[in-house]
Amino acid sequence: MKVFLFLMFSILISSCTLKSQESADIAVFSSDETTIKKDTINDDVSDFRKNLSEKALSIIDASVLYTPDYVNISYPNGDVPAKTGVCTDVVIRSYRKLGIDLQKEVHEDMRANFSIYPKNWGATKPDTNIDHRRVPNLETFFTRKGKKLPVTQTPNDYKTGAIVTWMINDKLPHIGIVTNKLSKDGKRRLIVHNVGGGQVLEDCLFKYTIVGHFVYEG
Repeated sequence: MKVFLFLMFSILISSCTLKSQESADIAVFSSDETTIKKDTINDDVSDFRKNLSEKALSIIDASVLYTPDYVNISYPNGDVPAKTGVCTDVVIRSYRKLGIDLQKEVHEDMRANFSIYPKNWGATKPDTNIDHRRVPNLETFFTRKGKKLPVTQTPNDYKTGAIVTWMINDKLPHIGIVTNKLSKDGKRRLIVHNVGGGQVLEDCLFKYTIVGHFVYEG
C-alpha cells in the first residue's frame, strides 16, 4: 500500500511539474512571438506627435476617393466631402482632430505674408478654398511656423508624428504623416497618406523622392 501511494504521489508530482513546464514554455514562446511580431515603436517624441500619429491612424479609409478638384468649402474648419480628398486632406483632417485648423492657420499666414508663398498657380491673393490643400503651401507654412528637419536616407531619422513631403516622378508634390507603426522588417515607420488608393497606411517612406521633413505642433 505504501509503495502504491508513493508511486501515485510521484506520478502526480511529475504531472504537475510537466504542466508547469508546458505553461512556462508557452509563456516564453508567447513572449518571443510578441517580440518577433512587434509592429509599433515608442519614439522619444512629444505627446502631441504621438497623438498626431494616433489621429492619422484613426482616419484610415481606403474608400476615400482621390479627388483633386477645386471645391468651394466653408471657412473656418471647412472640408471637402468626407469620402473624397487628396494627400493634403490627410494632414488637414489629422490636425483638425487635435483642434488645429490648418485652413485657418495657413490662410492667416498667407494673408500677412503672401509674397513668401509659392505662386505656382498664378494666384494673386489668398484663397481659403484651396491654399491649405496645396503641398508647396504647407511646406512653406511648416517651415515658417514649425521646424524643418534634415532630409536623409536614414529610416530612423523619420520619427512618429513627423510630416514628410515627396516629389513623385519629379512633378507631383505629395505629403504624409509618419506613424508609430513599423514595416514588416521593423526598419521603417509606416506612413498615412493618400496617393490615389484612399487614406491608407503604407510602407512608402523611400518609395518616392523625399524633399521635405517637418514637425509642426501648432
